[in-house]
Amino acid sequence: MSLLITKDCVCCDACREECPDGAIYENSPIYVIDPDLCSECVNDFSEPVCIVACPYECIVPDPNNVESIEELRLKNRNREF
Repeated sequence: MSLLITKDCVCCDACREECPDGAIYENSPIYVIDPDLCSECVNDFSEPVCIVACPYECIVPDPNNVESIEELRLKNRNREF
């Protein structure tokens, strides 16, 4: 599944700068993760780097955008080409 930024976000830029997919953008009052771009960093890292980078722990799985590991890997491969 894609990830979701909760209302606890303070727009500190930590997650956006780390995202290899370019899936995080500013949308007042908080940042948003584009589920069409987010690959949860499969094939790149052992866990999503935005979650690791977020000092406020406000990035969680998005229950409205459930994807399999294979779908995430395909999305990641398509980003690379």
